[in-house]
Amino acid sequence: MKHIAALSLAGTLLAACATPAADPSAEAPMASPVAPKADEAPQAKVAPGEFDYESVFGQDDRPEQDYEMYPVRKSAEVLAFSGIMPGMTVVEMEAGDGFYTELFSRVAGPDGKVYMQNPPSFKAFLGDSVSKRVDGRLLNVQIVESAFDNLSNVPDADADIVTWFLGPHELWYTPKGEPEGVLGDPDMTFDEIARVLKPGGHLVVLDHMAPAGSPPTTGGETHRIDKAVIIALAEDHGLTLTDESDLLANPDDDGTVQVFDPTVRRKTDRFLLKFAK
Repeated sequence: MKHIAALSLAGTLLAACATPAADPSAEAPMASPVAPKADEAPQAKVAPGEFDYESVFGQDDRPEQDYEMYPVRKSAEVLAFSGIMPGMTVVEMEAGDGFYTELFSRVAGPDGKVYMQNPPSFKAFLGDSVSKRVDGRLLNVQIVESAFDNLSNVPDADADIVTWFLGPHELWYTPKGEPEGVLGDPDMTFDEIARVLKPGGHLVVLDHMAPAGSPPTTGGETHRIDKAVIIALAEDHGLTLTDESDLLANPDDDGTVQVFDPTVRRKTDRFLLKFAK
């Protein structure tokens, strides 16, 4: 794959890690749609041929800082790994200000759909960045404000792909002044992911690597997670690891430094995994 033209490495990394306090009342569970029977569930779309992912990086009215971060985050390569294709339904967990939402929306196209999920507590630092990006621009995007373990806005077996970039470690992070687990229970979260995926659908996970054997609580301390924790959670909920990429690996990062430390910021060792339902 061709690489996106080199741009300035400056820009704001919009990975939502330093999360402000959440309002638990805003995360009250909603009634889930009725699941289709197993033999009636639609199969995930698999478009034939290849998609030119670089075609969605053209200069337009999206935030200028996006262009600065594409080469830093190797976004075209990440898109190719994810396998998102035109017409697909994508659930984007912890979408932040929509850096990847923009790309997912353009790949999915008018026949596809993107659920852009963020916890309600993210409003404090996201401000109006989500509405500015989506409203009147990304017409196939539905904004979802909920805890990670409440995807009730998404019908059962609706998603071809669920993505979670730079965020699963948040399951063990507690915003100041909030009760433990306010962002979502790990097991219930992966129950929801499995529920919304179609048979044959995929979960794509990207996060900062913690040293092997690190406890899950590392996620709330250094904002990193041992990939074995995520693999075990996914497999315990009926998902199978089918692919892994070292695209964003950095052997010079030992995984012990907090991800916002200047010595590693935007240069952390990151894992990229794909699971199938």
